[in-house]
Amino acid sequence: MAPLTLFPKRNTGRVAVVHLVNSATSPLGGDELLLSIRVGPGASLRLSGVAATLALPGLHGETSRSTVDISVGPGGSVEYLPEPTVITARARHVAEFRCSLAADAYLHTREVLVLGRAGESPGSLVTSQDVVRDGVPVLRQTLAIGDSTLDSSLAVLAGRRVLASDLVVGGPSLPAASGDWWSRTPLAAGGTLTTSLASDAVTALAPLSSP
Repeated sequence: MAPLTLFPKRNTGRVAVVHLVNSATSPLGGDELLLSIRVGPGASLRLSGVAATLALPGLHGETSRSTVDISVGPGGSVEYLPEPTVITARARHVAEFRCSLAADAYLHTREVLVLGRAGESPGSLVTSQDVVRDGVPVLRQTLAIGDSTLDSSLAVLAGRRVLASDLVVGGPSLPAASGDWWSRTPLAAGGTLTTSLASDAVTALAPLSSP
């Protein structure tokens, strides 16, 4: 239901392809959005966005929250690839991603965060990822941004405006690698996490598509 509207694409073969459209302005301060995804045994789903999401302030400084909750059965696969999320001035947003995978299930998900529109200071964001496969934690991390002093430090965002991350669980094992402002890290419980910092989304996404 609005503002999260799903448009299935026809005749896509073995993989079900669904486009996620924000059919109303969201998330606004005070909104609480939940997207639940269930992929059955042996099924394959690709869910992708079609436009950037703008996190906008509420009238009285309320916090907005969006939660994506995914479960994938045995032999199933899911790709969750939304478009970038832009944290606009004065917005206060919490984004939560949860995924439970069967032992042989596959996950590919990507998150691109843009701190403010052009020439704009961002609001605040707390984003978390919690991925479990066969009951074993694969990735649990939380990032809080929106403090200009911390965001400019080398330990956080080094003053970059765009943070992109790409997580693959259940795919081919890739070795550790790194370059200018990006790194790829094999995870102890399986899977690979690639992160990238840049001043624009195109540059941030480039290392994520590299083999």
